[in-house]
Amino acid sequence: MKRCPACRRDYFDDSLLYCLDDGSALLDGPTGLHSTAAPAPEPATVMLHTTQPPSLEPVTQIHNGNAIAVLPFANMSRDEDAEYLSDGLAEELLNVLSRINGLRVAGRTSAFSFKGKQTTFAEIGQQLNVSSVLEGSVRTAGKRVRISVQLVNVSDGYHLWSQSYDRTMDDIFAIQDDIAASVVGEVRGRLLDKEPDPSLSRQVKVEIADAVKDRADDPESHRLMLLGRHFAFRQSPEDLEKAVDHFEQALKIDPRNPQCWVELGMVRHLQASNGFVEPKSGFEQAKECAGRALSIRNDFAAAHALVANIRFAVEYDFKRADEAIHEALRSEPENLLATRICGLISRNLGRLAESEEMYSRVIEIDPLNLSAYVGLAETLKLFGRMNEAERSYRKAIELSNQTIYVHAFLSLLLLEQGRIEEARAEADNETTPTWRGWAKAIIENAAGRPDEAEKILVDYIPEFRDAGAFQIAEIFAQMGRADKAFEYLERALAVRDPGISSIVASSHLRSLHLDTRWQPLLQKIGIPEEYWPKN
Repeated sequence: MKRCPACRRDYFDDSLLYCLDDGSALLDGPTGLHSTAAPAPEPATVMLHTTQPPSLEPVTQIHNGNAIAVLPFANMSRDEDAEYLSDGLAEELLNVLSRINGLRVAGRTSAFSFKGKQTTFAEIGQQLNVSSVLEGSVRTAGKRVRISVQLVNVSDGYHLWSQSYDRTMDDIFAIQDDIAASVVGEVRGRLLDKEPDPSLSRQVKVEIADAVKDRADDPESHRLMLLGRHFAFRQSPEDLEKAVDHFEQALKIDPRNPQCWVELGMVRHLQASNGFVEPKSGFEQAKECAGRALSIRNDFAAAHALVANIRFAVEYDFKRADEAIHEALRSEPENLLATRICGLISRNLGRLAESEEMYSRVIEIDPLNLSAYVGLAETLKLFGRMNEAERSYRKAIELSNQTIYVHAFLSLLLLEQGRIEEARAEADNETTPTWRGWAKAIIENAAGRPDEAEKILVDYIPEFRDAGAFQIAEIFAQMGRADKAFEYLERALAVRDPGISSIVASSHLRSLHLDTRWQPLLQKIGIPEEYWPKN
């Protein structure tokens, strides 16, 4: 069955493409099938694969009548490079809708995991715990852009609302705001079981205006920011440089865009963390970008979160990092970046209950977020809840078997349970040499094979004495070689190894806690006594 989006007339002849009354392109009725490669009303595209994201239940099931997922829009342009615009428009709508009171929006990681996959709306609704899905397509031709969007009810596949826009890029902000207002009105109308009245429409417009107050004023600056974000998500050294270039171009046009400053800062942080640029300079630039964002808007949650991350992982200023992350959450309690970083900081400062709450909150909104499952597993492990931690690690692996460090982390959890052969197998599955060697050395030593552990270190240390200084210290601590462990902790501090930020929470360093050198080291790092581990 097909339906006219303008007059709502239903047609049972699937060969018809346009409404006989008003000529509008017909939309599919309750078929229930979604494919990000070709949403209605664009011509259908045959999918050659049907791989789906793993079926994972959210940590908690809540009422989802006001819950929506914004899927990545399909790029229908001849130019494949225009994909940045289709993804960017969907993400911008997701960000705006997530700031609307009373609306629950699935996180980007989860929503975008369905990109390029053929999945039913019912399956999306079940995996993301949402009642409706916003999907669309974008076609560009020169300076003109055609955007088609539809809001779909996941229970029966009916299109609740749809619209097409044929405009220029100069009108992109008006299109985004119109779509957001229509979606909010439709969802609230369903919750109230009545048609929205004019006063409600005015209220929605006010809320949308408040939600987009951080947006660029210039459409070209906005376009360049979306293009920069597109490259940033690829994360290769070359793509990150392209991202920096586009963010800087965007800021030359509109230097008072706090969101763009934060995204530039995040890329600089990523470059420094991975050694793609000189670390000290990269981290300083990242912090400067966050400061520029806060000078424009001092309650910008993402900027406070970036500052907190730098203070904690790079500057080891734990107290001020803690203050910054809670400032971020006061500004925007549902900000997923701030919530996840709060989970990390809380765990490493020994506040395990708060850490568990933060990670669980991320998973509730973004139930396919791999990083949140790993973070939750680490926290549950420190709680001693090994079975729950194992399930969380395995969910992360199910989401992406090739992700770094998760197999290594799981292997050491299995080791603590005495499951040595399983631990060895998981360590062998680790794809990253740094983490694989770390896990295997600890496992072999614990298995009563210190000579094998030593052989691993002979190859490991020359290659990773700086990048893996903290991990080397943990290996030596596990081997009972305190002098070497402290030597490499000092080295990790000298090279600003981010691992130092987890020194308080590391279970692999417990043998050092009663050593006379332990507390002076914590003082040297600058960790307040209130955060020291209590033995």
